[in-house]
Amino acid sequence: MALQMETQAPPIKVETWLRGEPFASFQPGKVYVVEFWATWCGPCAAAALQLVQLQEKYKDAGLEVVGVAADEDASSPVEVRAKLGAWLAEKCPDLNYRIAFDPTGEMNKLWREPSFSVGIPTSFVVDRDGHIAFIGHPRQLDEVLPKVLNGSWRASDEAKAADTARIARNGAIAREQGLKKPINDKFWAAIKAEDWTMALSAIEEGIALMPDNISFRLAHVHLLLHRMNDMQKGMPVMRQLVRDAIDRNSENWMLAALGQLFSPAHDHSHFPSGERFAMGKKLSEHILALNPPQADGPKFRSYPAVARYYYDSGNKDRAIELLRLALKSPEGPELIPDAQKQHLLPDLLQTLASYKAGRAVAALSSRVRKTFSPRHQSASGRKNT
Repeated sequence: MALQMETQAPPIKVETWLRGEPFASFQPGKVYVVEFWATWCGPCAAAALQLVQLQEKYKDAGLEVVGVAADEDASSPVEVRAKLGAWLAEKCPDLNYRIAFDPTGEMNKLWREPSFSVGIPTSFVVDRDGHIAFIGHPRQLDEVLPKVLNGSWRASDEAKAADTARIARNGAIAREQGLKKPINDKFWAAIKAEDWTMALSAIEEGIALMPDNISFRLAHVHLLLHRMNDMQKGMPVMRQLVRDAIDRNSENWMLAALGQLFSPAHDHSHFPSGERFAMGKKLSEHILALNPPQADGPKFRSYPAVARYYYDSGNKDRAIELLRLALKSPEGPELIPDAQKQHLLPDLLQTLASYKAGRAVAALSSRVRKTFSPRHQSASGRKNT
């Protein structure tokens, strides 16, 4: 049976509880957030901090949060539990809600699969009568949860429209994932074996099936340029990705392409330098045209990537300016949750500090070169030897 708004919430079937008392059943009169997350999921850290705040804020109104780790990848349950414990201690030391670990896949079968929930983090809100009130991304909870708590959400047109749109969107994604699964299985098996030829074959099969799938396109570029170091085959693929990203006028595609060219996680020493910077310039200019500095759009996601291009190309002042704009963006008209802000800002501040230090070193180097240049020495009356 499909799981959607108004349906009875499934049970929570978990044997291992990492934090808090084991959960027995949903109690009438209380509101629950059941959150699916994983240690490898970047946004899950911000979501966990947000849930800590929501649990504290609404505990007297009857809220209880339950986190479920059901997508961990490790060789043994003991290893997974150690990894989960370390992640929680680092990312969420002030945790104030239950955390369950389900290695069996039972919770995904009961909750995520019947609701077409295709990614994590995913939040399920259970109303005071034990029925599903909301399914979606935790960033929506700041707006939705108060309405669930006061009883106005589930009967609203807004809630019904949101759930209808979610089912249509996620149902299409779920069908696409069904097509992708055999390709992904083949690809990841090849990656694990470091069989790049087999991995490339799987990805090319995927692109033939879904030419507009950004995940397959990125994997194609990454394999050729960063795994196989095949510039002859890889550069035409990279050029096409840049052209398609710009033609689509898609910030997501342009950022993905820019990451392949300038992410510090990759070694770019074997790239043709001139072409790399030419592609970076085009992508950066189009991103800034799509989301200009004077506009109110959020910049904390796109501007750091563009700043990396400017920094690597030698324009350190522009890089610093863009990072400063990214730091101001979370306080702008399109606010992000406090928890996400706390997760993002330290990385941006650290990058800004390193850029400033790099600019200072470059300025000092320039002054030293000028001081000891033949022209300067001649002007100061010194002889060149």
